[in-house]
Amino acid sequence: MSAVRTGTGRGGEPGVETGMARRRFVGTVAAGLAATAGAAVVTVGDAAPAQARHRPGRPLFLGTYTSVPGGGTGIGLGRYDTGTGRITATGVVRGVPDPSYLALAPDGRTLYAVDERQRGGVTAIALRPGRAPRVLGSRPTGGAGPCHLSVHPGGRWLLSANYLSGSVAVHPIDPDSGALGARTDLVAHTAPPPGPGQDGPHAHQIATSPDGRHVLAVDLGNDTVYTYRLDTSAGKLTQVSYAALRPGAGPRHLTFHPSGVFAYLANEVDNTVVVCGYDPRSGRLTPGAPQSTGTGAGTSYPAQVLVTGDGRFAYLANRGDNSLTRYAVAAGGARLRLRLLDTVPVGGDFPRQLAFSPDGRLLFAANQKSASVTVFSVDARTGALRRAGAPFTTPMPVCVLPL
Repeated sequence: MSAVRTGTGRGGEPGVETGMARRRFVGTVAAGLAATAGAAVVTVGDAAPAQARHRPGRPLFLGTYTSVPGGGTGIGLGRYDTGTGRITATGVVRGVPDPSYLALAPDGRTLYAVDERQRGGVTAIALRPGRAPRVLGSRPTGGAGPCHLSVHPGGRWLLSANYLSGSVAVHPIDPDSGALGARTDLVAHTAPPPGPGQDGPHAHQIATSPDGRHVLAVDLGNDTVYTYRLDTSAGKLTQVSYAALRPGAGPRHLTFHPSGVFAYLANEVDNTVVVCGYDPRSGRLTPGAPQSTGTGAGTSYPAQVLVTGDGRFAYLANRGDNSLTRYAVAAGGARLRLRLLDTVPVGGDFPRQLAFSPDGRLLFAANQKSASVTVFSVDARTGALRRAGAPFTTPMPVCVLPL
């Protein structure tokens, strides 16, 4: 087995300080900074007049860091025009410390955020139409530096990845309120050993496969993707397989093709993308050969792959190169190959995360170091990207979630 279940105490695995230094190097939260533990406050209209709440458009949420210079004060609230992509700020959900990644419940009623701190946590926020969001409370993840979370498709379980301590956690979700219960599981990645230059495991993502049968956890430190089954009655994870990437790859983020039998893996450290085959029955992931990011020699810290809803095009965020790579998906996703089309300047610095609008017509890039969000129009026929107006300025965006 490559992972072990741990106790419910705070994460304290060896290598935490060194791992935090690496995240600080690539522009993330500094180690050991204290976060406010008092009652959360929702302030609507901090960044724009209150009437902005009633402007046309759809809602948008922004994750940030609150404990570093230049960071935000909580989860940013906004609206975007579905035609032009123009974003308007409408307020802030205060009191949520270092909400660096966000996820929405399947029913759309609750927003979840990681609290990326040394003593990590996850927070639930109720979304109330016509009223300000309300913070429902937080729960500890049992690990350090949680940087990713997702909601299981059934809506009953929240999954989170503790980067610094190399572990993944499960929390129950109240079906009526969306609030979080006490953690039901915590699994540490103990094998295989860390890759070259790594001080230990670093879980960077946890997500459910499209068929809902398996949960996959991407670990950058161990160059490994773990596959689990989730007991949806007890909230327990059981490992069923793992896929080892080449040593030093540094896998960061996995995105499935709409077919559900292929997935695209962004490797942060060796500056590559890998197309993987996925067997829905066994949960086994089979990595293909590394492929170019189109950014030249050296590493550009690839962050994330997005795939269009029709499965014809894929986009990769390159933080060092400040660009987006556009790929054509070979044979409708039926082969382990991407065809590199071009790279496009992102119009900002350090594109940490990407997201499509629900209709797939707009692509949003959260540019952490330039304090901006760039919006692109997506050509449905060619996959080409065109800048949609000037970038939106906001404090240290590390995650953008358009609804």
